[in-house]
Amino acid sequence: MSTPDGLPPLREVIRELGLAARKRLGQNFLLDFNLTRRIARAAGPLEGVTVVEVGPGPGGLTRALLLEGAARVVAIEKDERCLPALAAIAALYPGRLDILSADAREVDYGALELPSPARIVANLPYNIATPLLIAWLKTDPWPPWFDRMVLMFQREVAERIAAPPGGKDYGRLAVLSQWRTSPHILFTIPGEAFTPRPKVDSALVELVPKNVLQPPCDIAALERVTAAAFGQRRKMLRAALRRIAPDSETVLEALGIDPKARAETLDVAQFCLIANALAAASGPDAKARPAGSARNP
Repeated sequence: MSTPDGLPPLREVIRELGLAARKRLGQNFLLDFNLTRRIARAAGPLEGVTVVEVGPGPGGLTRALLLEGAARVVAIEKDERCLPALAAIAALYPGRLDILSADAREVDYGALELPSPARIVANLPYNIATPLLIAWLKTDPWPPWFDRMVLMFQREVAERIAAPPGGKDYGRLAVLSQWRTSPHILFTIPGEAFTPRPKVDSALVELVPKNVLQPPCDIAALERVTAAAFGQRRKMLRAALRRIAPDSETVLEALGIDPKARAETLDVAQFCLIANALAAASGPDAKARPAGSARNP
C-alpha cells in the first residue's frame, strides 16, 4: 500500500520495529495519515514555519507536518525505539527534520535558538501533557518564542483549558491558559482513532499567545492564588485564600470582589487583581514562597 509521502504505512513501520506502545510513556499512536494531515493543516499554514513536535513516536504527525509544508521540524522523542523510524523520515526530507533524543520536560527550549516563526504542534503523551503546557505558559520573557501551540489532550483536559468561568471545568489550568493565551478547541478525536485505544476521547486545542497581558500580573503570584482558591473550591474565597493571606477578606473587599464568592465565579482579570494585591502586600519575598505556603504574622 502506498502513502502520499512514499514511505511505508505507519502500521507497517510499527510492526517491523516492534513498537508496542508503552503505557508508562503515555503512548497512543495515530495511524491514520488522513487524520494526522488534518491536524497538520489545522496548525497551518506551515510554509516557512519551524515546528517543535513533542513525542512524535514513529512519526505519523511528523510526516504529515513535513508533507503539509513545514520548513523544519524539531522532533523531541524520549523513546529510543522510535529513532530509526524518525531517521527514515529525515532521509526523505534532507535538512528539514532534526531529531532530539531527550525528555521534553528537561529541554531548554530557549537554547534551541529557533527561528521565527516557530510553533509547537504535538500529539502530547497523556502523562506529561499538562506539566508541559504549564511550563510553556510560564515561558519568560513573554511574548514567547512560539506563535501558537496546537496540542492534543485528553478531551476532559482540553475542556478544562478552554472552560469559561462559572462551571465545574473552570479552574487553575483555565486561568493560567486564558491569561497568557487565547485557547479554543479545534475538534475532537474519538478514542478508536488511536492505537492502543485509550478509554477517553481526545481533542485538539489551539492556544495563541497574547502579546499584551491585561491586567499585567506575575505568573508565580497567580499560581499561588489559583492553587489556594481552587484547592478548596467549595469554600468561599475569604476562607480559601486565608492560608496565603490572613487578611484575605479585607483585600477582596478593597478590590470590589465579594469575599463570599467561590473561585469558579471569578474571571481571569479578577484573579490577576488578587495576585497583584497579595504580592504587593507580601513584599519582595512573595515569589520565593511555594504555592499554598502562608506568611508569617
